[in-house]
Amino acid sequence: MPLTLYPLQQFPMVHPGDDLPGILADILGKNDLALQDGDILVVAQKIVSKAENRLVNLTTVTPSERAMHYADLTKKDPRLIELILSESSEVLRTRKKLIIVAHRLGFVCANAGIDHSNVSSPWGKSKDWVLLLPENPDESADRIRQALEEKFLVRIGVLIIDSHGRAWRSGIVGVTIGMSGMPGVVDLRGENDLFNYKLRVTQVAAADELAAAASLMMGQANEGVPVVLARGFPYPLREGRLAELIRSKKRDLFR
Repeated sequence: MPLTLYPLQQFPMVHPGDDLPGILADILGKNDLALQDGDILVVAQKIVSKAENRLVNLTTVTPSERAMHYADLTKKDPRLIELILSESSEVLRTRKKLIIVAHRLGFVCANAGIDHSNVSSPWGKSKDWVLLLPENPDESADRIRQALEEKFLVRIGVLIIDSHGRAWRSGIVGVTIGMSGMPGVVDLRGENDLFNYKLRVTQVAAADELAAAASLMMGQANEGVPVVLARGFPYPLREGRLAELIRSKKRDLFR
């Protein structure tokens, strides 16, 4: 069965407090799509964060002494640095205009995933508004999945993704930050290859592979496609969590 990706068009702007599952159900209908067993909805982090009111105006933030220190190192706004530190468990690297942290959710990323782009301003100046990642993306995915499964009477998965850079490679790529009802990692150890060689170390980051594919359909600028329906995912659905994709610090040879 081929993997087919359907970018959901005509998606409205999402605002704090919006019923995101209701919007998703409505947009599926407008795109002449109905959920089927085994489908996966890949959802951009940004609309989840907006619906959950993770917007912060920098004028309301008072930077700490620690934030001022890192602001001096990076030449970034100390108020933004304060938010980055509040969302992080550890600062790993800094240089001018960049700070790499271990996010409190477990993964390593730039700026704790805090973003200025495509963020509207409820009041004040647009440049002062930033958007934080969802408080608990796995739980966000659970809520979306539960509502849509009840409405469509199907068994689906939900993937919440963001765009991250990678060590040793240029450019950003879609990665998983939360999931529900689907595997993060598929363990192929013990399976045979084409020449009957038994695989010993192969574990597939299936959720991240799908995140990257869907991110191609979403785009990164003004495309306005924050959700992609994936049909034909090549692995069985099961309960999964972000944690299975995160390499523990003691096994991370690159820190």
